[in-house]
Amino acid sequence: MEPRLVGPGPYRATRLWNEIIELFRAGMPLRKHRCRFKSYERCFKASEAVDCLHELLGSNQNFGPEVTRNQTVKLLKKFLKNHVIEDIKGRWGKEDFQDDGHLYRFPPSSPLKSYPKKLSCGKEVIKFPDWNELKAGASQGHIPVKSVTMNSEMWYKRHSIAIGEVPACKLVFRGELTQTNIEEIWKSMTLSRLQKVLGLDSLDEVLDTKLVNSKHIVQNAYNVNKQGIVTLEDKSKELPHWILSAMKCLANWPSCSDLKQPTYSGFERDVFKTIVDHFGQMKEPLLTFHFFDVFVSVLGLLQNYSKAIEALQISCLLLPPENRKKLQLLVRMMSKISFNKDLPPLSESVKTRTLMVQAFSRCILCSKDEMDLDELLAAKLVSFLMDNYQEILSVPSALKSSIEEHVVHLQRVQIKYAGADTDANFPSPSFCCQISTDEFEYQRATGSQEPLAALLEEIATNKEISVKDKKKKLKQFQKSYPEVYKVRFPTPETEAVLFPEKTKQKPPILMWALKKPFQPFHRTRSFRM
Repeated sequence: MEPRLVGPGPYRATRLWNEIIELFRAGMPLRKHRCRFKSYERCFKASEAVDCLHELLGSNQNFGPEVTRNQTVKLLKKFLKNHVIEDIKGRWGKEDFQDDGHLYRFPPSSPLKSYPKKLSCGKEVIKFPDWNELKAGASQGHIPVKSVTMNSEMWYKRHSIAIGEVPACKLVFRGELTQTNIEEIWKSMTLSRLQKVLGLDSLDEVLDTKLVNSKHIVQNAYNVNKQGIVTLEDKSKELPHWILSAMKCLANWPSCSDLKQPTYSGFERDVFKTIVDHFGQMKEPLLTFHFFDVFVSVLGLLQNYSKAIEALQISCLLLPPENRKKLQLLVRMMSKISFNKDLPPLSESVKTRTLMVQAFSRCILCSKDEMDLDELLAAKLVSFLMDNYQEILSVPSALKSSIEEHVVHLQRVQIKYAGADTDANFPSPSFCCQISTDEFEYQRATGSQEPLAALLEEIATNKEISVKDKKKKLKQFQKSYPEVYKVRFPTPETEAVLFPEKTKQKPPILMWALKKPFQPFHRTRSFRM
């Protein structure tokens, strides 16, 4: 079984978990080992398992060579706890795995993680507000979709320019957008853009959009200081002053503005341990359990740098403002410490960059589920964040501009044509559901061609217009909609039926008309020689 790149999409963490188990079972050499004067068939040492799995993860493009041996040991501990492996006596679950010579084996079948049941296609995803009837405090759970059956008269008016007429129109003055309306626009357009960047048909299986707070998006976009850091309205959610001072001390080492210069050796390590302990006590990671699947899906885009940056920008915009601010300050500190050559080593055995990833990756991203590769996935995400934190943790300018332009457009005076969609009496809103490709193609064809066919038939059978005008309109229709026209008039003969030629009776030919009338002899003048 060859490793493959698992792209963004639903249940990416589950797919990676199952793939690594299958690759490990297929690639782990099994041999006969002796332990306490007894032989055991088809088993392996713990250190051999670490070697094999570490090499497997390092060569897998979903993880890469950044995976450490320590992370591999942690993953094997999960494997033992979830009965992916067991010791030679069949024990698992409570046994602690160590990188030593203990013997382990595979059970008859390692349990793969099951996929959740697919949600019903009628689940609401992203709300697109109805701006014809603006209501403050509208619910954010639905997706009103205007479903209109257009008759031939309405299509005739809509496409009247193509057939030589201009319909009547009037100005429509929009109501003033409330703050709630603007927040709903931000939410719907932000989620729509995220869905497009991830290349998903729906966000259903990676994100419960009902739990996305539109206020958080707007606050993260506008309430920022000159450095782009979020400013919080609730000051009680700020980081403690002593933690901020400690972070500034290490980030700006050796010029500590808030603290006096250290007077003993190892001071910087004590400060670092204080910061690690504080963030390690959090009950939920900064990227939250709710957005875990979103960020794991984004990791599938790291091969495409620009898309990965944009997807992370948008995803971080969904975070609660206090989480976003802590993430901005923490990742900025981690990046500065990693590149600070003046800072003494914070560990004797681990490089500073690797230490940053190991110390803070779990407080940034982790899963509630025990059967997950969250340590490896978090390490990969945190490494990418450290290298590109200035871009990722800034407000996406293109998205912000498009939303602001859309808001301005909604507040402008609109022109409404008679017979347009806004004149129709719409039924109660329906909701989006996933359909098959064949059904979509059928709806696209029938939904647009049937009204056009009815309009063409009305022009063809209209006896009140002259033949000249009818030919002119049919010619313009043929130019605008050749496919629909060809269905109605496949051959020139079928078109000619509309314009039967009138038979003209020719007068009888008279015999005398064929003869030239008698012409008298005219004497011509000749020249004499």
